[in-house]
Amino acid sequence: MKKIVSVAMAAAMAAALAGCGGAASSSAPASSAAASAADSAAAKTYTVGICQLVQHEALDAATQGFKDALTAKLGDAVKFDEQNASGDSANCATIVNGFVSNNVDLIMANATAPLQAAAQATATIPVLGTSVTDYATALDISDWTGTVGNNISGTSDLAPLDQQAAMIQELFPDAKNVGLLYCSAEPNSVYQCDVMEGYLTDMGFTVSRYAFTDTNDVTSVSQTAADASDVIYIPTDNTAASNTEAIANVVLPAKVPVVAGEEGICSGCGVATLSISYYDLGYATGEMAVKILTEGADVSAMPVQYAPNVTKKYNAANCEALGLTIPDDYTAIG
Repeated sequence: MKKIVSVAMAAAMAAALAGCGGAASSSAPASSAAASAADSAAAKTYTVGICQLVQHEALDAATQGFKDALTAKLGDAVKFDEQNASGDSANCATIVNGFVSNNVDLIMANATAPLQAAAQATATIPVLGTSVTDYATALDISDWTGTVGNNISGTSDLAPLDQQAAMIQELFPDAKNVGLLYCSAEPNSVYQCDVMEGYLTDMGFTVSRYAFTDTNDVTSVSQTAADASDVIYIPTDNTAASNTEAIANVVLPAKVPVVAGEEGICSGCGVATLSISYYDLGYATGEMAVKILTEGADVSAMPVQYAPNVTKKYNAANCEALGLTIPDDYTAIG
């Protein structure tokens, strides 16, 4: 009887020990899995596709600011697939479709054509635009409220158009005819000219439009504008920005001053501009991207942002060539 009891007790103890051993062995993998998940989260990397319409000082600065903002927050955890469309809208579509195929985490569209291509390519990947003047015009939104409302948001490079019109009146009070020189293929340029024409007409100027369709007719259209205008206004226009030398070769010999919608164009062929910092604009876009990627911010609820500051600037060399004296509150373009 004692032997039977002893055997039974030994069996019970063995079972208990086996149970304890089983619990210990099952808890170890659970702990390892938790640690592995934490390591995986810490090692998360992001791929951001950047489509820039064309190489240009302003757009280059916006892209750099965007990358710097992300790198400052994420370091090596963010990788960029940066591509340039060389001014071709068809290339924008090809580039952005490639981003979608590669399932990037976010797309940055630098200028209007890349933004439009991204809007066509995806409704799920977050898209942030920059160097886009008017999102309502670019995306054909009729009831604009400040927020796109889908997978798209970003920043606008629009400096206040009423202040730009006032600049023309301030610098050239005796002018009669103002020519609007722009690319008809860029919706945001058309929008700016629509608004500027209203302001300038109300100020008493006679306003005429001179539109080129691409780089091939920039020189001829610029010559027509210079022949008929006392002053020319060029909005933030990517085609014009890529052809400032051709425009300068027309307007400077003709002694016709150009007021530009942004500093890059003014540096090439203008005399004055109401300037924003494209680097700062791109940096602000990058900060929006960080919130989307790391904080789970809802891009559809993010309002389009604008440049916080504008500065009156002038092109000293072109002003000297045209014999213009600029007020003291203007800053020379460096």
